[in-house]
Amino acid sequence: MKDRQEEARPAPVPAAKQAGEVHARWAWVEPCVWTERMLTALEVGVKGGKWFSLIDKVSAPRVLRWAFTRVKANGGAAGVDHQTVVMYEQQLEQQTEYLAQALKEGSYQPAAIRREWIPKAGSNEKRPLGIPTVRDRVVQKALLATIEPIFERGFAEHSYGFRPGRGCKDALRQVDQLLKRGYAWVVDADLKSYFDTIPHEQLLKRIEEKVADGRVLELLCIYLQPGVLG
Repeated sequence: MKDRQEEARPAPVPAAKQAGEVHARWAWVEPCVWTERMLTALEVGVKGGKWFSLIDKVSAPRVLRWAFTRVKANGGAAGVDHQTVVMYEQQLEQQTEYLAQALKEGSYQPAAIRREWIPKAGSNEKRPLGIPTVRDRVVQKALLATIEPIFERGFAEHSYGFRPGRGCKDALRQVDQLLKRGYAWVVDADLKSYFDTIPHEQLLKRIEEKVADGRVLELLCIYLQPGVLG
């Protein structure tokens, strides 16, 4: 009887193969944040559906250094403190040490946003552009790298905006395929000042369904309500 039961069981999948499949699906995530163990938990789900102790990832010096390389690659102007990317890099270790400690202690507070007005495409109007300090952009990159995979896992397949590895061309290819399959209607809609009118309280409640780290939630809250200069 025992032999028959053992014969009926499916052969176990080698761990190496499983790990390879997981990494292939999440090749875009930052490995200094998302370890193999975390990716496996992301695939199978975590207890209660909520993630704890994420601030340890955001505040890790290796993650903050990596985040700076991304900020540096993107370039961009200085914020209200007038500190450029070059100036930040000259003090990289001191800046990293300060951020790591402040984030762990919960004492980190972002600076105000510097406001600039830039021309709006196809219009005589101008749209506001918010420029955080380099230091705050580093924290934002570290925070994004930590929590983005958690929410990316549940996004709709037909969603393309602001998602890793996806863009306008991917959406256009999907539209082209649908047209070739006989679909003939296109609905075009634009919400005025969308990001300025998102209900923050409801948004944070949805985030709390998956993130239970209080310090990470505090960071998101203060980033949603920044002070503005200019």
